[in-house]
Amino acid sequence: MPDHESIYRREASQYHELIAKQPGLKETIEEIKPVSGLDIVDMGAGTGRLTTVLAPEARSIIALDASAAMLEVTGERLRAAGGPRKWSTHVADHRELPLPDQSADLIVSGWSICYLTSMNNPDWERNLEEVIHEIKRVLRPDGTVVILETMGTGFETPNPPDFLLPYYAALVDKYGFSHRWIRTDYEFDDIVQAERLTRFFFGDELANKAVEQNLVRLPECAGIWWKHNDC
Repeated sequence: MPDHESIYRREASQYHELIAKQPGLKETIEEIKPVSGLDIVDMGAGTGRLTTVLAPEARSIIALDASAAMLEVTGERLRAAGGPRKWSTHVADHRELPLPDQSADLIVSGWSICYLTSMNNPDWERNLEEVIHEIKRVLRPDGTVVILETMGTGFETPNPPDFLLPYYAALVDKYGFSHRWIRTDYEFDDIVQAERLTRFFFGDELANKAVEQNLVRLPECAGIWWKHNDC
């Protein structure tokens, strides 16, 4: 399996090429919380998958990530888009957000918190508790948090990794999140691109499957967890 931490530090451009093959998620998020005029924080923003689609209607947006290289791409994309007027990027840890209390109307986090809350991390429960504490601290009283995580790549229906199941259960059972799932398929230009980008991020097994089955459309499922601060 590729080293994702190294990818995020050193190969931000190719990572962005991959995720650009997925559908935008603005409508999905707006089904939970309309974004117009909000102060938004994107935790684990990466190359701006969520930041750039939410920014045009936001009052302000702050992109946070552990990788400066990823945030450089996000900043370039925000500058190119020309909005909103008030935006910034910051290298940050989810467990210690560099933000004032009650400063955000909406916090989103896509495919990011899982790196702290996998069962492979012996401190996952404490990490999750600290992340949730920071989210609650930063959200305004009527604010909302939306978390997206993998429910399986290469599958038509949810098939989440076993090592993330306790984290997903804790979001619902301990922290009171609502939950559903959607499809976030990759639509590649051709099988050559599908093989290259799949091998780059997901590894040989899935890339070989893509080639054998000619998966120019690579299926993926994602989970969405959300909670309103007044709940």
